[in-house]
Amino acid sequence: MSTNTLFASYAPAKLKNPERMHRILVYLAAITAVMLILFLAVYGFDYYWLSSAERPFSAKHELLKPSGRIGIKLGILGVGLFFIIFLYALRKRIGWLSRQGATKHWLDFHVVAGVTAPIVIAFHSAFKFHGIAGVAFWMMLSVALSGIIGRYVYAQIPRSLTAAEASLKELQSWEGELTQELSRQHMFTQRDLAPLLLVPTAQQVRAMPLYRALFQMIALDLMRPFHIARLRGKVLRVSGMIVSFGGLFRTSNQELEYVIGAVQRKSSLSKRVAFLNRSQQVFHLWHVVHRPVSYSFAVLAVVHIIVVIMLGFA
Repeated sequence: MSTNTLFASYAPAKLKNPERMHRILVYLAAITAVMLILFLAVYGFDYYWLSSAERPFSAKHELLKPSGRIGIKLGILGVGLFFIIFLYALRKRIGWLSRQGATKHWLDFHVVAGVTAPIVIAFHSAFKFHGIAGVAFWMMLSVALSGIIGRYVYAQIPRSLTAAEASLKELQSWEGELTQELSRQHMFTQRDLAPLLLVPTAQQVRAMPLYRALFQMIALDLMRPFHIARLRGKVLRVSGMIVSFGGLFRTSNQELEYVIGAVQRKSSLSKRVAFLNRSQQVFHLWHVVHRPVSYSFAVLAVVHIIVVIMLGFA
């Protein structure tokens, strides 16, 4: 298999590919959520900063309090996000729903809604967490944080083959082909590439405690962009480093980016090969913890909504 063929399985698809449209929709949803949160933060900063005793005297109190015109709409939006979050779980139990779209696409919107919902609810409550609502909020926040970790681990496990042994064989095959491609390039020495390609062996990973394996896996991904920037810095001039923000972003040098792409994929694949077994263990454990907490939060949220509707608490 050639490098171009191999890269095609990883590279962004063309416009006609549904994956590209899905990414655009996910980015739009995320950008919309960020813009809403920034607007609320800027507009309501002087109000949210006030103490509970001072807030009733603010001109924005009737708008931003939990039962205010904006506050109540944020509560409704939070409920809407709440339903989007649990649609992902329901689709596995409803036949026609399970046939609508790919699981990973649902998961992406599940994560966006799960991250956005606690922040929206925090603004709805005006950052005052008391009683059942307070407990539900902190549980929701823990669910959101664990959801981010779960999405990250999910991405480390190949979806194309179901058996762990077959997945490992597939990854090792791709890794070997990239190794051959890198051996033919003359832009960087093995010493230059060593920090980026330094990954523990599968045996070393299996000897690690589960939490340490997870932290090291995340650390390798977080450090990769900086190692890539260091490589670009060996080739680019000062002007190129400025335009690429210190080598963190792609450049117009096609030869450089071709090699960088191969190194980056080799580093990512080596990590996935080494951590495949641990990734599957972490994902299984994550399911055991994430679901009960999610359902507990759902019960508390429903109780809060019923109490508010029946008793009219602000």
